[in-house]
Amino acid sequence: MAGRGRASGRGVVALCLALLLALVGCGGGPATDSAKAEVQRVLDRRATAVLDRDRAAFVRTGALSWFGNLGAVPLAAWSYRVTALHRTADTATATAELSYRVQGYDRAPVTVARVLDLSLDAGGQWYVDAERPARKASQQLWEQGEVIAVRGEHSLVLGVGQSSEALHSYADLADHAVPAVSDAWGTHWSRHVVVLVPKSLAGMAGLLGSPASGYRGIAAVTTGETGAPARAPADRIIVNPEAYGVLGALGKQVVLTHETTHVATRADTTPATPLWLSEGYADWVGYRDSGRTPAQAAPELSESVSGGEVPNALPSDRDFGFSGAATGLAQAYEGGWMACRMIADQWGEARLGEFYRAVGTRQTRAGAVEDAMRRVLDTTPEEFTVRWRDYLRAELG
Repeated sequence: MAGRGRASGRGVVALCLALLLALVGCGGGPATDSAKAEVQRVLDRRATAVLDRDRAAFVRTGALSWFGNLGAVPLAAWSYRVTALHRTADTATATAELSYRVQGYDRAPVTVARVLDLSLDAGGQWYVDAERPARKASQQLWEQGEVIAVRGEHSLVLGVGQSSEALHSYADLADHAVPAVSDAWGTHWSRHVVVLVPKSLAGMAGLLGSPASGYRGIAAVTTGETGAPARAPADRIIVNPEAYGVLGALGKQVVLTHETTHVATRADTTPATPLWLSEGYADWVGYRDSGRTPAQAAPELSESVSGGEVPNALPSDRDFGFSGAATGLAQAYEGGWMACRMIADQWGEARLGEFYRAVGTRQTRAGAVEDAMRRVLDTTPEEFTVRWRDYLRAELG
């Protein structure tokens, strides 16, 4: 009896230990950690396959998906980092950070949130069934179709659903824009740009992770971090081919030069910089050598001023919202441009650049413009506004 009792006790202990291990595995402890590590190894092999352009190796990690669309994209780096794993029996959903760099342009990785659906194959290995942007994250261009790449002297143009000829025209415009911006702003910036040209407005919205309705009629936008450090991903100029396509030759050049200016001024643009200054300066560079008169370049504001309606104040940030009336948005851009044009005319072009940089030395809006106006222009916001309103009457009235 004693012998059987001791054997029975060991059996109870073993049974309890087995139950404990099972519960730990189900509860997301060591078993889940092991699966997460296994998925990370699969994604490491997937990343290597992308960089090596190894189709067979990529297929061994999962569905072919967008792999073939990436062939023309010059990649310097590609990696995944699993941040969470939710497993149910032989399937799992992973959230991960995808980091990649475009060769010759990105000084730091672009990092985007991804969701991956996985399942165990017959050999017990994890297999990627699908990979997609995380909720509220933006698409990547290669998810919209096969990417065509065109290199210019100062630019890299990546497009989907566009002819090579069309993409070469963007490269030509960008190559003209870069030296034009350097002539106005200086050469202490990357002096090259990345231009993304999707097939449609819907494609542009996907790249921005926003509803298409917010960008209807907007020819292009530039993405990037304000006050970006020297080592940062390159800004992307994202084109709306529908709105851009209806512009004339001058309009297309002004838009690309405007957006390129945002790339050049990014490191000196901070939360302290009002939109009338950042957008107005970009328009000032865009129109700088165009030969356009104020009335030609600012038709909406010109009509208003000619009719006796002169704005009481410089445009607010809210006036630049894409969801408002088109006329109001146009007048905001035109008002900012006229303010920067006035500084260039009355204080000099060099002082305009100095003023822009002075505002950007601050990280908060409060007092930034006032201080920069006092130090660089020897004026106050109130005096500047009076002077700007007089300038509008003289140039547009």
